Amino acid sequence: MEIRTSIIEGGMEGVEPLINEALGNGRDADTILKEMIKGMEVVGELFEKKEYYVPETLLSAHTMMLGLELLRPHLNLKGTKAQGRVIIGAVESDIHDIGLNLVAMFLEAAGFEIHNLGRDVPTKVFLSKAQEIKPNVIGLSAMMSTTALKLKEVIEEFRKNGLADGVYFVVGGTALSEEFAREIGANAYASDAKKAVRVFEELLRGA
Repeated sequence: MEIRTSIIEGGMEGVEPLINEALGNGRDADTILKEMIKGMEVVGELFEKKEYYVPETLLSAHTMMLGLELLRPHLNLKGTKAQGRVIIGAVESDIHDIGLNLVAMFLEAAGFEIHNLGRDVPTKVFLSKAQEIKPNVIGLSAMMSTTALKLKEVIEEFRKNGLADGVYFVVGGTALSEEFAREIGANAYASDAKKAVRVFEELLRGA
């Protein structure tokens, strides 16, 4: 399907007329969305194999999100439920958000309700947002070794304030590892966007 190819190739200019044409020809919006998700799955595989890098993957993700916005009014959302409610953000003093935004896009494309707080997020903002929306998962990013310890601070503050019950903590960033995630009390570590989707889904299936 051309729409799937457009997602894989990051064809932002072409995806709108393709979707409009498909809808005009009577194609079901949910079927179109499934094709788009398959395209993002291919992008994730190419990224894992290092055949795609961050610029190509981001372009595909932006194309996916543009397509999703076009489709949203036509989707049959009645009775559907998001895979889970997620707060995601880079901890205080960490200004790197390219990987963070990529993870957020992949998760939203996979059906999660995403609340992306962006970069340089103070601990109190994570806590306040959690009190407001009652998330299933908190995704925390730290790309530098100097900000990695902030991850532990956020998790500890959630526990001190009684906000950690029923919540999973997933951390990510180039300075981190599975071992470090365990040491700071996180439930899991996700090294890239495609793995993040898998990790989030596995955690919630076990909930």
